[in-house]
Amino acid sequence: MIGDRWGVTNSEILRSYPCDDFVSSPVLQAWRGVRVEAPAAAVWPWVAQVRIAPYSYDWIDNLGHRSPRQLVGLPEPRVGEAFTTAGGRKWGRIVSVDPGKQLTGTIMGAFMSYVLVPEEQNTTRLLLKVVMQTARWAALGLSVGDLAMARRQLLNLKRLAERRQHQGTATG
Repeated sequence: MIGDRWGVTNSEILRSYPCDDFVSSPVLQAWRGVRVEAPAAAVWPWVAQVRIAPYSYDWIDNLGHRSPRQLVGLPEPRVGEAFTTAGGRKWGRIVSVDPGKQLTGTIMGAFMSYVLVPEEQNTTRLLLKVVMQTARWAALGLSVGDLAMARRQLLNLKRLAERRQHQGTATG
């Protein structure tokens, strides 16, 4: 399907994601990924912080309010809590979490898993998979729309984690 993959390898597409447990035979499946030049421990707080802001295109998702560029010291996410906040409203809910490794939530009928895969030399693969039951005709539009928003989100999270890691290294 057009727009179903960005930045992922074939092996990352074939792996199991927590969101797969919540939707059997999804019509929409989309994978996104980015390599972050920081260890998973530096990436995780930013992933967990999607609970308070979308980190994509704030002028669309967040009514022009800028997603925080500093960590705010949130407690670890818990199943049942709101999944994200956009435009001042809480959206969705967390359905699975393994702190430091994965965060899975649901919003508007879609289930999505953010998965952190540690790599050599203090780098991390930040992967996102989205699954959904929807009409086939709608899946294409959703996939392309999600591609733009999720790509921006992952690149923002990457930049913020790398910036913080670089600052910590420079001052540490």
